[in-house]
Amino acid sequence: MYRLKYLPWRSLLQVAGLTIAIAIFLEILLWWGFVQSAAGKRMLAFLLSPPLGMIMILAAAVGVGVLAVYLLERFYKSVFINSGSLWALVPCLALAVFLKSLLPLPNLLVNLSYPQLIGIVVGVFWKGRPHWR
Repeated sequence: MYRLKYLPWRSLLQVAGLTIAIAIFLEILLWWGFVQSAAGKRMLAFLLSPPLGMIMILAAAVGVGVLAVYLLERFYKSVFINSGSLWALVPCLALAVFLKSLLPLPNLLVNLSYPQLIGIVVGVFWKGRPHWR
């Protein structure tokens, strides 16, 4: 419990918010392409149909985790990244995804579900592998 108090929560929450903001922007672009184009409708229907749909949703969740660690490495160089801060990043991302689900936005790729949470954890620790200590 003592170590939890001194984790860089503010920076991790900012990274999670920025990551989900980028994901929201990409989902809106994807949704706009779906609405505006017949080819976009066919492509999105193909990509989200089973079994490819589950793979795409897991890949999007892994991408969110990877993007979060990348942004943490790139913009928050003062944060010491170790396994504890990577584990703390996961609930911050889950909180940001939960807050996103409260907004009236399309939930095409990123929403709060168990498979997506596992994908986020995989993405965070896949990109954060050099920081394990």
